[in-house]
Amino acid sequence: MLADKYLRDELNKFAKYVIQQSRTNLTKGASPYGTFNSTKELYNSLDFDIDTKGDTTSLSFEMADYGKFKDRGVKGTKSNYIENKQSPYSFKSKGGKRGLKGMPPPKAFDKWIVRKGLKGIRDKKGRFLSRKTLQFLVAKSVFEKGMKASMFFTKPFAAAFKRLPDELVEAYSIGIEKQIQVNISK
Repeated sequence: MLADKYLRDELNKFAKYVIQQSRTNLTKGASPYGTFNSTKELYNSLDFDIDTKGDTTSLSFEMADYGKFKDRGVKGTKSNYIENKQSPYSFKSKGGKRGLKGMPPPKAFDKWIVRKGLKGIRDKKGRFLSRKTLQFLVAKSVFEKGMKASMFFTKPFAAAFKRLPDELVEAYSIGIEKQIQVNISK
């Protein structure tokens, strides 16, 4: 039916806008650690799928697993960022519902430490810290302070969603109108 085509077209425009704005936020977004897009892994993983089964049309967004943590933030064990108040995610010593069990693996910060050029750092006694020590210290800091919410995906989605109902109603009514015209001319 033509109405379905117009519905799919509007959902496609909606999804492309959300992805484009999310990618812009990742590229231009500022964090205490630089941009959110240093490896482009999350940027490249953003995608969507429109699926039609029978009378139902659904839209789903996809991203790398850690994208939801970057978007919504993660509460730390000792302190928290104001932006994370609404986050469902938190670091916990024991894990639990929506809790990330234990400290992030220090090795996960190795490439980040290299990209940021963190070498030659000394401790209070003037001794150089090894990369493994730096990895551990960064992981411990993230575990205790949490990860600040960037809302790189949530904000564009909410902005586009506010406009969506009017556009969908218009698209669906145009589709029905065209379908009626096709049926009348037959």
